[in-house]
Amino acid sequence: METRRLVLLMIFSLSLIMLWDNYQASIGKPTLFGLSTGVQTVDKNGAAKSASSSVNSSVANDLPQPVAPTASDVPADPNGISASSAEALPAAKIITVKTDVLELQFSTQGAQLITSKLLNHPAAENPDLPVQLFEQTGNRTYVGQAGLVGVPDAPNHRTLFELVSGNAEFAPGQDRLKLVFKATGGGVESTTTYTIFKNRYDIDLVINARNTGVEPVSPSAYVQITRDGNPLESDSSLYATFTGPAVYTPEKKYQKIKFEDIADRSAEYVKTADSGWLAMIQHYFVSAIVGQDGPRENYTRQVDSNLYSIGLVSSLGTLAPEQTGTYKAKLYTGPQDQSVLEALSPGLDLVVDYGWLTVIAQPIYWLLEKIHSYIGNWGWAIVVLTILIKLVFFPLSAASYKSMAKMRKVGPRMQKLKEQYGDDKMGFQRAMMDMYKREKINPLGGCMPILIQIPVFIALYWVLLASVEMRNAPWLGWVTDLAAPDPFYILPVIMAVTMFIQTKLNPTPPDPIQAKVMMIMPLVFSVMFIFFPAGLVLYWVVNNILSIAQQWVITRQIESAPATAR
Repeated sequence: METRRLVLLMIFSLSLIMLWDNYQASIGKPTLFGLSTGVQTVDKNGAAKSASSSVNSSVANDLPQPVAPTASDVPADPNGISASSAEALPAAKIITVKTDVLELQFSTQGAQLITSKLLNHPAAENPDLPVQLFEQTGNRTYVGQAGLVGVPDAPNHRTLFELVSGNAEFAPGQDRLKLVFKATGGGVESTTTYTIFKNRYDIDLVINARNTGVEPVSPSAYVQITRDGNPLESDSSLYATFTGPAVYTPEKKYQKIKFEDIADRSAEYVKTADSGWLAMIQHYFVSAIVGQDGPRENYTRQVDSNLYSIGLVSSLGTLAPEQTGTYKAKLYTGPQDQSVLEALSPGLDLVVDYGWLTVIAQPIYWLLEKIHSYIGNWGWAIVVLTILIKLVFFPLSAASYKSMAKMRKVGPRMQKLKEQYGDDKMGFQRAMMDMYKREKINPLGGCMPILIQIPVFIALYWVLLASVEMRNAPWLGWVTDLAAPDPFYILPVIMAVTMFIQTKLNPTPPDPIQAKVMMIMPLVFSVMFIFFPAGLVLYWVVNNILSIAQQWVITRQIESAPATAR
C-alpha cells in the first residue's frame, strides 16, 4: 500500500510539474525544461518578422500603424511622435491629470492615453514607485488609442489634436473633469472627450465626428490598446498568470488570446458582436475597453515586431453635411477588483483568471471576501477559511487518517510477514490481503480522500495567487505582503516542521529507500515554498497543523483499541 501511495504521489507531482511547464510555455513564460515560449514570429534567417494588420475587414485594415517603440522614434519625454512626423508637425503637448487613485498623461498627438500610474499600488520591483500600466518609453509601449477610419485623412491616433477645453486639476469639491481634444481632416471634425473621475479607475470616452464637407461621409470610430509582448519585471519564474489580450462576448464568454497566435494570425475569438469588452491583462491588473452596445468588429493584430493591438471598430453611419455621429466607450486601467469590474461590465470580473477550476475557485473567493469583511485582515481571513474548508472535509480526512492509523498499527506485523515469506511475493500479497480483511483496512482509504481534496487546494492556490487583494496585504508581524514570499522564511520552515510531524504520524514504509524519500519530502517542499506567496504558505501551514491534530487523535484512538484476533 505504501508503495502505491508513493508511486501515486510521484505521478501526481510529476504531472503537475509537466502541466505547469506546458502552461508556462503557452503563455510565453520561461519554462523549467526549455520549451519554446517566444512571442515573436521568426523567419528562416532568424529575423523577427514585422507583420502588417491582421484585422479581418476593410474598415479595420484602414487603421493606422502605431509607431514602433525604438529609441530614435520615442523621445525621453514620451509624446509619441516619431522623428519623421515631428519635423512636419508642432511638438505634441502632454496633459497630466492626477486623481486620488490615478496619475494619467494624455498626448495631443492622437489624444492618446500614454500613461496610467496606480497611486495606491506600489510596484513590486520598487515599492517607492506606483504600478504603471499605460506607458510609452524606450523600454515599454502600452497605450490607449482612438480615432476615425473609413474617410481618407480623417483624424486618428497619429493626428495632432488641440486641447480645446478642460482643466488638468480638480477644483475643490469637483468629482470629475473633462478633457476635450479636437482635430480636423478629410472633411471631418473629430472631437475626443475624456471624463476622468476623482476616485475611480474607469474613464468615459466620447468620440464625435462632424461632417464639415459638402458630401456625405461614412466614418467609423475605433478604440484600441497597443502593447509590447515583453514580460513584466515582477513575473516569477516559478509561477505565472496569463499576460495578453482577451475578448468577452455574451455568446462565447471569456476568450484569452496569446501574443504568438496574433503574430501568426491564428488567434480565434469572436470578431463581430453587439456587446462585450476587450482587455489587456497582466497579473493583478488590467486595461479594458467597454464599448457601447451596437454592431462592432473586434480585432487583433501585430503592428510591429513584438508589438500588438486589440481593439474594436464601430460604424457611425452615413453623415450628411454638418451632421454629427457619436461613439461612447469606457476605458478601465486599474487593479483586478472583482466587485468593481463586475459592476462596470458583465463578465469583466473574469479577467481574474482561475483557469479550469473557476467553478470551485469563485465560491472560495466569495467566502474569503465575506470572511474578510468581518475580520478586516486577509491573513486571518485565510486562517478562518482554512478551518472552514477543513471542517467541510473532516469526514474524508477522518477516513483517510483512520486508514493510515490502522496501517501504522499493523506495520510491525507487516514486517514480520515480509520476513516470513521472503522471496515469495505472491504468498506475501495473499497474507497481507488476509490481514487487511481481518483488520478491516481499505488499501485505498488513505489515498482517495486526499485525491478528492486536491482540486480544492489547487483552486484555493489560484484564488490566493490571482487576487489583487492579497497584494501588499499584511497579516502578522513580519508578513507585510501576503502576495510576496515570506521575507524571513519563517512560514516555510514551520511548514517543513509540520510536514515532518505528519510523516512521522504516517505508517512507516517497509522499504528503507521509500522511508528515506518520505522523510526528505518536507525539506523539498519547504525549499519550493520559499518562493511562493506567503498567503499560500500560510494556508498550507494552518491546514497541516489542523491535520496533525486530527491525525494524532485518530491514531491514538486506533492504537489504543484492542487488536483483532488473528
